[in-house]
Amino acid sequence: MLRSVAVPVIDGLAVFEFGVFGEVFGLDRSGYSDVPRLDFRVCGVEPACPVITQAGVAVTPERGLEAMDDADVIAVPATTIRDDDEYPPELLAALRRAARRGATVLSACSGAFVLGAAGLLDGRACTAHWRHADELQRRHPTAHVDADVLFVDDGDLITSAGTAAGIDACLHLVRRELGSAAANVIARNMVVPPQRDGGQRQYIDRPVPETDCDALVDVLAYMDTHLDEPHSIAALAARAHMSSRTFARRFVAETGVTPLQWLTAQRVLHARLLLESTDASIDDIAASSGFGSATLLRHHFTREVGVAPTAYRRSFACDDAHAAV
Repeated sequence: MLRSVAVPVIDGLAVFEFGVFGEVFGLDRSGYSDVPRLDFRVCGVEPACPVITQAGVAVTPERGLEAMDDADVIAVPATTIRDDDEYPPELLAALRRAARRGATVLSACSGAFVLGAAGLLDGRACTAHWRHADELQRRHPTAHVDADVLFVDDGDLITSAGTAAGIDACLHLVRRELGSAAANVIARNMVVPPQRDGGQRQYIDRPVPETDCDALVDVLAYMDTHLDEPHSIAALAARAHMSSRTFARRFVAETGVTPLQWLTAQRVLHARLLLESTDASIDDIAASSGFGSATLLRHHFTREVGVAPTAYRRSFACDDAHAAV
């Protein structure tokens, strides 16, 4: 049962993620709903001692870390990622105590690094912001870091991806512990969806692979400007003045992917741009991106991005680009 939430704060605190915890768990909604009021505790290594946030303002915890000792949930907000995991040892010890007694530990974004420093990610499924996922995996090689998802629920350990994904994780925890009706009330008042589609892949920029091979530079440029046309290995190899076998081998060596994989990724990128900035129909986007049919576009787009084209358009379309029906 979810009755109390403790939020430990340290220097380098990220204001948005801290605010998310306060918004979801700290507000009293009992006056207009059946959502119970939670015992919300902001705590620090030194009570009443301000901590400096990334935004340059100070947050003053009213309580010390002992407030974590009987809380149902410990919510660790994002904070500056410290070299060598040099987080306050008192906090790491308090997190280990909470985990041993069975409290649910929740992190937002880089808060996962604090949990990792406390040893709570070893052998566990987890996530963090996609920019930091590789570093989290490097620091904690036995953790199972999934960079594609918005959050990971591993029972008494819930970790979320970057910034707004903390909202998704918090609402998920409310839904799990208090029911869908409570989560819907909170989401409606925050003016956010109770549950978002897809994962982090839809937010990751995928730059064009670079190469120092002049022949391949010309071929890549040609492919990129003729995405709507069919391309065979033989034709591309001829353009690069190579045999098909040499071209295929050189292409993988230079870009890390096969010509087909590169072409598909660029076609998906082009489709993303059209979905964001135009009101073209899915069929038209499929044709201009080189997929030929809406079915093929949906297949490759969903596999690459994690959501269907229509769902992506709802999330990312510019104000002046009206979604096609």
